[in-house]
Amino acid sequence: MKTLIHPRTGVLAAMILTAGLWRLFISSGNSPLTNFTPIGAMALFGGCYFSDKWKAFLVPILTLWLSDLFLNYFVYYHEWRFFSEGFIFNYGSFALIVLMGRFMKKATVKNVLITTVSAAMLHWIITDLGLWLDGTMYPMNSTGFVACYVAALPFLLNMLIGNLIFGAILFGSFELAQRRFPVLSLKGISKNTEM
Repeated sequence: MKTLIHPRTGVLAAMILTAGLWRLFISSGNSPLTNFTPIGAMALFGGCYFSDKWKAFLVPILTLWLSDLFLNYFVYYHEWRFFSEGFIFNYGSFALIVLMGRFMKKATVKNVLITTVSAAMLHWIITDLGLWLDGTMYPMNSTGFVACYVAALPFLLNMLIGNLIFGAILFGSFELAQRRFPVLSLKGISKNTEM
């Protein structure tokens, strides 16, 4: 009998959606915890564990978009905005973070540590480049460029801490779950359970 959704897929999606919900609870606009979220970790996690490339990209990016949609309405703009300013740079950075997860061969402590740090740096470089190129907050010169990146250092630090903590939670709990429940491992997926 063909299963509609394999337990592995369901658990991975549920973990990523839960991480997205955490983002909604922690975000309150101008908080010192701004950017202390699981979104970088969930992008790496999805990229690493989903065997199908489309799921690896779709689930984390769709979760990011849904959480953005609610944050735009309830926290930032108080209206439904499908996309915020600079979303191309933001979503592009997360797509690259998913890709980093795809290249992670095995979820070891060392690999997770390296990729979570790299993901935070990548996000900082790409999104703040977009902010600077927008030209509304910083002058389009070398002084504005440096000022943009320096002003973003607290956000980088929060994202780094969020990636490390939530990466440890997501990767660690799924690795333990795979050991306890073998059906969650890739070996537990058969040709009759494609989704």
